[in-house]
Amino acid sequence: MAWRGCFVKLTKTELINSLYVPFLRLTLHPQQKCGFRKEARKPETLKRNSGTPKEKVPPPSEAGDAVVLRKAARPPTGAPPPNASPRHTGKLFKPFIFTIGFTGCSFGAAAVLQYESLKSRVQTARDKTNGQDTTYWHNWWNQLTDFQKQAILLLSFADDIWSGLTEGQQVASAIIAVNAMVLCCWRIPSMQRSMLKYFIANPASKTRCLPMILSTFSHYSVIHMAANMYVLWTFSSSAVSVLGREQFLAVYLSAGVISTMVSYVCKTAIGGRLRPSLGASGAIMTVLAVVCTEMPEAKLGVLFLPVVSLTAGYALKAIVAVDAAGLVMGWRLFDHAAHLGGALFGVWYVSYGHKLIWRRREPLIKAWHGVRSPGPGGRGGGVGIFS
Repeated sequence: MAWRGCFVKLTKTELINSLYVPFLRLTLHPQQKCGFRKEARKPETLKRNSGTPKEKVPPPSEAGDAVVLRKAARPPTGAPPPNASPRHTGKLFKPFIFTIGFTGCSFGAAAVLQYESLKSRVQTARDKTNGQDTTYWHNWWNQLTDFQKQAILLLSFADDIWSGLTEGQQVASAIIAVNAMVLCCWRIPSMQRSMLKYFIANPASKTRCLPMILSTFSHYSVIHMAANMYVLWTFSSSAVSVLGREQFLAVYLSAGVISTMVSYVCKTAIGGRLRPSLGASGAIMTVLAVVCTEMPEAKLGVLFLPVVSLTAGYALKAIVAVDAAGLVMGWRLFDHAAHLGGALFGVWYVSYGHKLIWRRREPLIKAWHGVRSPGPGGRGGGVGIFS
């Protein structure tokens, strides 16, 4: 019966190890794995001669010494294994460099995008002045098939709806669409490994830099995404009217990376189990802070409590106070460190960052204008928007 008990025990162990629970990985430490491993049996040599003397068993004193030596060789239970390396803050060096580089590239790309947008508007205005004759478009329309005409009418209807949105709502719609696509990717079983690797920010992971921006567009819960996107939709028009479309995108993307970096630092400093996080809360806190800092006297209502209203300045202070209390008290429902990082970055950017970063983009624009418009002095065929 002994072999039957071993077989049942081994079968239960293999069954438990083969179960897969999403987002719950139980990883045993190396010393724990070794503790459950049975000692391998030494191969017994076949003895043809039955009269061969057996191996001499040491006397009890020697056996006791061997047991004592074996126990002394084992490390203490509470002590870490000899090859375990302590947690170093050097793991945050690459994320810190990535944060600086990504923020600079975001604002540089936003400045170039603004240049191209203004240049395209000027070119469109010139084309309208020198437009084609109405007869040309009438003949072109008559050459189309019925299916092509229906498709063009459908696209025209969608364009009318898109044009009816404010510039901030258009930007928010694009961000919401990206978040919805990532949410759908979480439901595809074959993509679970990639989603866990690149779309969740965890300072203990081997991949720490790329998830800092990808996790900003990642939501696993529909309710989480709906709450964040509702706040983004509410404050996007005001934020874009203050910053402009291109600058808003640069601030939003940079806020996602900076808030994740603050979360990394706080989790590493506090110690304990490093929990992963995801979501756009840090970047949306920056948008909220930008609007509340720029318009502190604006009245804000509370969702599901239309009677209650308070100024934007007091609302921002209350949110920062709650997140600070959550960080100090160790609340784990939200990533309070990322919320605080996003809010502080928004306040800093309105107060100082706009002057230090965005208003000093002229040298970059002139250099891009010289590359984009070749000619003597960089003005050969250029529009001269920033000259």
